[in-house]
Amino acid sequence: MGAADAPAWIVLGRTARGAHVIRLDDAAAELDRDEVDQGALTSWIADAEARWAPRWVWHDTPQWYTALLAAGVRIARCHDLRLCHAILRDSALVDESAVVRRAVEWDAAPHVDAADAAPTLFDLEHGQRPAGPPSDVEAALAEFRRQRAAVSDSSGAGRLRLLTAAESAGALIATELRAAGLPWDAAAHDRILVETLGERRPGGGQPAKLADAAERVRAALGDPTASLDSQPKLLRALHRVGVLVESTSRWELAEQRHPVIEPLLEYKKLSRLLSANGWVWLSEWVADGRFRPVFVPGGVVTGRWASSGGGALQLPRQLREAVRADPGWRLVVADVAQLEPRVLAAMASDTALAAAARGRDLYAGIVDSGAVATRQEAKIALLGAMYGATTGESGRLVPRLRRAYPRAMGLVDDAARVGEDGGVVSTWLGRSSPAPSPEWSAAQSRATEAEASGAEETRARRWARDRGRFTRNFVVQGTAAEWALAWLADLRGRLAALPPVPAGRAAPRSGPAFARQPHLAFFLHDEVIVHTPEEHAEAAAQAVTDAAAAAGRLLFGDFPLDFLLDVRIAETAQKD
Repeated sequence: MGAADAPAWIVLGRTARGAHVIRLDDAAAELDRDEVDQGALTSWIADAEARWAPRWVWHDTPQWYTALLAAGVRIARCHDLRLCHAILRDSALVDESAVVRRAVEWDAAPHVDAADAAPTLFDLEHGQRPAGPPSDVEAALAEFRRQRAAVSDSSGAGRLRLLTAAESAGALIATELRAAGLPWDAAAHDRILVETLGERRPGGGQPAKLADAAERVRAALGDPTASLDSQPKLLRALHRVGVLVESTSRWELAEQRHPVIEPLLEYKKLSRLLSANGWVWLSEWVADGRFRPVFVPGGVVTGRWASSGGGALQLPRQLREAVRADPGWRLVVADVAQLEPRVLAAMASDTALAAAARGRDLYAGIVDSGAVATRQEAKIALLGAMYGATTGESGRLVPRLRRAYPRAMGLVDDAARVGEDGGVVSTWLGRSSPAPSPEWSAAQSRATEAEASGAEETRARRWARDRGRFTRNFVVQGTAAEWALAWLADLRGRLAALPPVPAGRAAPRSGPAFARQPHLAFFLHDEVIVHTPEEHAEAAAQAVTDAAAAAGRLLFGDFPLDFLLDVRIAETAQKD
């Protein structure tokens, strides 16, 4: 095959002996076909990547890319059919008659642990899942053509092309994060557990400090046998001593005044650490100096990532000291200040809110504008506007923001009205919210009937408000997730362009694909951690900042908004 016939796309499909390969040109017209034996597949892909740098089309990124990374082979671009199908199937930009909507065999999605996917409002529905999308090449090619047609015929082809490219880049990055792992000092983790919880007891009893907190709780309850790990039983014990709470959440307990509250909060904190990230977690999830969680791109309906193992999205602050670079390497830790409010300013073209955010803490900028008196008020008001808080302090302060920033507040208010009316909203690039459930629609319809009861009317109004809060935040959280994908994808390329270090400076525990190269090691919504050779630390930190600026331009053009980063170069991820 000559240079003129170099493929732009290569579709892969599984066979009993290896893989079927279909090469396509820029217009996705077929150039030729081939079959590659399993034993030669990795080297064949590596050679094709080096010669043509195509975009690889496959049914599910982890099922192809994991083995390549284990062999030290990285690819630059892919098109993940499963993830892109989920976007196009539900996008309001795609024509209702598009065939891609009816390709139900591609509806497979990974399971997501509820404990790892936040906020709860956006949890995936659990239940029976398809076994997975088709892995043969003919099915992959047919779905690829359906997706191209859906995008081409949509009302936002440019937006959807960018979104599907970003989602597919995220699939590559998630697989790479697991392969490289997050550097983790198991001895430091053990020391932190002992200092916080007390020494482990033979036979699996509670550590000393946790047991002491439990004794103090039971003493305050006047019940030496009180069950502290069963919420119904604990609630009954609290009610008996006059603590009339409806839940045992930290926020509700903190509002109470009773001798049991302080030791109970301490017990819950220590118990959570032991169960979520204690010695059992350490033995299961940390090996050879690396924590390798399972990230799930698009695992939340807004497009945010989830985790199906390891609790990657809930890394406790007290354990960040255990995140430690290898000798001769450093961590670049960066997080974005007020990502979602900044994204809201850009979406709404609200130059006043953008000015409040420029080069500084956005909440402080709101205070300086005179909209509210304190930074805490600014935070409460803006988060209340994005999440639909209508009572208490938020309800009092949000009207002030509407006067100061009418475009931004109007955008989320409009999204809420659409949701309350049963409509669908979309993110900046075209990911759309789920339609209301049949039960929701039936409740709204029933409430309009003449014989509807007061209880039915009240329920319908409550459900409508709940859906309005969902759609209000969907557009902002989902667009922030799109910006983060663009940030990650750009940063991935910048890090890969830095020169590898000599073999003697390698970090072999990061695997053959990353042992000599600065690379992404962790991602959490608005935070990244890069593991880099010490000599590249400054360049890697600059790459983080430059990639953030590039992501802003990619999504929002020349709108005058910056994405303020806190970037640190350190040996550990522990914050000052």
